[in-house]
Amino acid sequence: MRHLLLAATAAVIAMPVAVSAQENVTNRIIDEGTNHSQVMPTVQHLTDVIGPRMTNSPAMRVAEKWTADKFSQWGLKNVHKEAFPFGRGWTIERSSVRMTTPRVVQLTAIPIAWTPATQGTLTAPVIVAPIEKERDFAKYRGQLRGKIVLITEPGTGDEPTTPDFKRLSGEDLSKLDQFQQPSYDPAANDRRLKRLDYAKKLDAFLTAEGAVAYATKSYRDGKLVTGEGSLFGVGETGALPGIQIAAEDYRRLARLAKTGAAPTLEIVSDVRFNDSDTNGYNIIAEIPGSDPKAGYVMAGAHLDSWVAADGAADNAAGSAMIMEAARILAATGVRPKRAIRFALWAGEEQGLLGSLAYVQKHLATRGAPNDPVASGGNAYYTWSNRWPVNPQPGYRDLAAYFNIDNGSGKLRGLYAENNPAVVPIFREWLAPFSAMGASTVVMRQTGGTDHVFMQQVGVPGFQFIQDPLDYFPRIHHTSVDTFDHLKAEDMRQGSIVLASVLLSAANADKPLPRKPVPTQPVVTDPYAYSQDDD
Repeated sequence: MRHLLLAATAAVIAMPVAVSAQENVTNRIIDEGTNHSQVMPTVQHLTDVIGPRMTNSPAMRVAEKWTADKFSQWGLKNVHKEAFPFGRGWTIERSSVRMTTPRVVQLTAIPIAWTPATQGTLTAPVIVAPIEKERDFAKYRGQLRGKIVLITEPGTGDEPTTPDFKRLSGEDLSKLDQFQQPSYDPAANDRRLKRLDYAKKLDAFLTAEGAVAYATKSYRDGKLVTGEGSLFGVGETGALPGIQIAAEDYRRLARLAKTGAAPTLEIVSDVRFNDSDTNGYNIIAEIPGSDPKAGYVMAGAHLDSWVAADGAADNAAGSAMIMEAARILAATGVRPKRAIRFALWAGEEQGLLGSLAYVQKHLATRGAPNDPVASGGNAYYTWSNRWPVNPQPGYRDLAAYFNIDNGSGKLRGLYAENNPAVVPIFREWLAPFSAMGASTVVMRQTGGTDHVFMQQVGVPGFQFIQDPLDYFPRIHHTSVDTFDHLKAEDMRQGSIVLASVLLSAANADKPLPRKPVPTQPVVTDPYAYSQDDD
């Protein structure tokens, strides 16, 4: 009798807990995302343990497997890789750049991505030869043999006049609420395409003139370097080793060369190429939906990074928040109407290539059937100028896409991306998180990251507003992009907000309102004269 009474009492006590858990999904998401958060261990492993993740590098292959395994461990379904053509793998084993005359100085420098090794120690004098365009080649013919060519204008010091670290105020947020009229300028795209071949032409010119290496100046002061490069395609690699030198060190070399004998540099660039698999890979996972006909919603961030540091804010932070939102939703046991799909993109830093491949495979293509296939930077710059837009069978299946790629700052709301019809919907979805600072919806359109090509075919793709912190002044792509600059409280908040927005989108009665399928617009300013970019 006593056992039956205890059992009955336990059942009565348990019943409200189960009902409450079902009725308060937002509270369950918040509890899981705060008291049981895994976002910082996830991002710490991506940065401290795996490190920088250049697309197709050995570290990126490790990251691909580790993230897929995590998704599977957390109970997500249909975890898989999707391949797309990319190019060469490349990694830095070790590097060193010293000035050896007129005195010895260890310089802050990094090999430029996808440039070849020095094959040992390379020692040569420098020559300052600022070359920005093809027409500059003639200035330096016959002067470069046996030299390390400093091709950037030295300039002067750039002292900051505003604080590097910033959080958005109410006034800052209100300024973002602007409708930006679209601009169509096919001539500008043509100029960008012409510029694409410049890196190859520069390498060919320097090689023909007998230069032994080249150096660029870092575009930020403060001894920060980035090492970005662009010749990643098979058959595109240049012949000359390239290095990027910190601005302060670069200017010292330029001053010495201007006032006396040219300084001598000693360069060791031990870099390795890997051509065993020239495909890049996106990592995809999902929480199944209860209605197979309802389609899916999606969130994504790019997993790849540059290699000057550990790619923490750009974009291990975003990747970890995507993964954490997936973990939170899986842990709460939600069964949404629409499937919720998660993507970790590759090749973003080289032109949003992973997300572009997804768009082309699942959503829409652009251009006539007999148009030449574009790859690399060519694909990035020609995409918006190819007509018509050709929706794929799965075009309507994707109800909404949400992207995170602006560091580890707190999510403050959503950009409506010039889509007024979504504004009241987003405000309703974000209302529970006003006290967390994430209730703002602004009209402004954004670019430069993995929702762009979805927007360009009329699919509802959105970017979150984030506190900038010190992302652009000193973290973005640089040698200090490490775990130290990530904000744990912000990342927990971001994971929670993302998880809730995804669930709201997945359970909404109707998909988000779409813009029309784009058709070729008229030129915005037909009276403008073309500017020669060379």
